[in-house]
Amino acid sequence: MRIHIPPRTLIALAGASGSGKTTFARRWFAPTEVLSSDVFRSLVADDERDQSATGDAFDALYFIAARRLARGKLTVVDATHAYPFTRMRLREFALAQGVEVVLIVFDLPLEICLAGNAARPHRQVPPEVVAQQHAALRQARPALGAEGFSSVITLETPEAVSSVVVVRQPLTVGEAAERNVTLGDAKGW
Repeated sequence: MRIHIPPRTLIALAGASGSGKTTFARRWFAPTEVLSSDVFRSLVADDERDQSATGDAFDALYFIAARRLARGKLTVVDATHAYPFTRMRLREFALAQGVEVVLIVFDLPLEICLAGNAARPHRQVPPEVVAQQHAALRQARPALGAEGFSSVITLETPEAVSSVVVVRQPLTVGEAAERNVTLGDAKGW
């Protein structure tokens, strides 16, 4: 499956802990393009497990995301996005930035998420929390297309995840002129 990413896009990865979001992000995006809620929790609280730091972590994450998007940089938010309020905040943020949001949903079987979570080298989320995240996203899935994302891509199996090819769409001439970029310039995209 090919996922076409337009310029100036905010990509949101959604899925239960252990579903493979971070591995996917490492495969397809530069480290500077990926803003992970776990990393931002570590930055503000020295501990990515500290859920009391989540509000501050997302404030910092969205601050950096706004600066990246203002510079026309592709930005990927790596977080569970399992609950409606987290997706709503993301859409409101994207609207304020004037960018589209592509939601990539990792809706793998719960057993795979639990196994992926258990295999994490640094931090495991309690299995009951993984199950709650999984159930919340499964419940929301039929309505995700109506939540206002420019597109929703759902990956249901490890084979689907591994078969994805991310294709970055080039800037149009108008977009290049708006950003003062010479087409063919590697820095332009």
